[in-house]
Amino acid sequence: MADYPFDIHACPSPAYVVDDALLRKNLELLKEVQERSGAKVLLALKGFAMWDTFPLVSQYLAGTTASGQDEARLGAETFGGEVHTYSPAFTEQEMAVVLRYADHLSFNSPGQWRRFRQQVSAAPRRVSCGLRVNPEYSEAEVALYDPCAPGSRLGTRAVDLKPEDLEGLEGLHFHTLCEQNSDALEHTLEAFEAKFAQYLPGMRWMNFGGGHHITRPDYDVDRLVRVIRDFRERYPHLQVYLEPGEAIALNTGYLVCSVLDIVENDGPIAILDTSATAHMPDVLEMPYRPQIIGGGEPGEKAHTYRLGGTTCLAGDVIGRYSFDRPLEIGDRLVFTDMAHYTMVKTTTFNGIRLPSICRVDEHSREVRTVRTFGYVDYMQRLS
Repeated sequence: MADYPFDIHACPSPAYVVDDALLRKNLELLKEVQERSGAKVLLALKGFAMWDTFPLVSQYLAGTTASGQDEARLGAETFGGEVHTYSPAFTEQEMAVVLRYADHLSFNSPGQWRRFRQQVSAAPRRVSCGLRVNPEYSEAEVALYDPCAPGSRLGTRAVDLKPEDLEGLEGLHFHTLCEQNSDALEHTLEAFEAKFAQYLPGMRWMNFGGGHHITRPDYDVDRLVRVIRDFRERYPHLQVYLEPGEAIALNTGYLVCSVLDIVENDGPIAILDTSATAHMPDVLEMPYRPQIIGGGEPGEKAHTYRLGGTTCLAGDVIGRYSFDRPLEIGDRLVFTDMAHYTMVKTTTFNGIRLPSICRVDEHSREVRTVRTFGYVDYMQRLS
């Protein structure tokens, strides 16, 4: 039997389980980055928004970054600290809500800034505004996640920007990375400065976006610190921000599920009480093959199975895995690295219920169920 870091039978099935000890380990590294570099690190809620953990996370990070009105409100009400917000486009109704919660607001285009400038000025609280720019440089390997691909709608290119477009703005923002190391940031900064450095003297802050895989074991933290400190030496008047989502929760969580049935079609197929498309969509979108504790590559161990979900989508298949012994109905399987871009992207497609959400106490190792979901959660999404 595999060795598990917690009692896998102490939670419902399926369930996302976040380990507080692993989460704190990531946070301590991110705090070190802040202290050594002088940058502020924000939690990108689009990647990890398990607000039950925010009393812990907020001890280490400067605030949150949101993609719209609801994330901005969640960050303000459950996390505290600074609230930064960016969206490719805002409506007037959404802007009215965002202005109640955001401290920084990044617009995607000069047109959006012109449209909302008066509304921002009339807001009852001061909001520092900036512009997202497109350095037209990226090392992203997956086109779906490349914000600087030709024809991208994200950010303003230098060729489309005039000095007067920046009147009243206090910061610039770029986001080009996706699960990448600090060398990619260094190269991006070179491209960014070549095109936009002329605008920096009049600014107050600079946001390097997300995608920094800071808590990955092979990440070059020293290089990140050097890159940020060098940038701050060139522009000492600028406050630098990083806004990773994935790095906060990387390798801190699991998805516990159970085998419901085993069928045969050109090999054994185990049907699980979870779903790739509904519960871990990046498996299909990225795509990637998540690891299972005690599981191996196809053919590596004695018994190989194709693992599929319970929706009617023919492609709702997680992948092929091998095990030391035959799987049996009722067996529990534990997928690793299931905290980020899982809970935030779940759906109730096919009426499949959302996995429960649990936490493992860092000291007692007891599993606490934070939330379960049922019919009402499905029904209230519809009308």
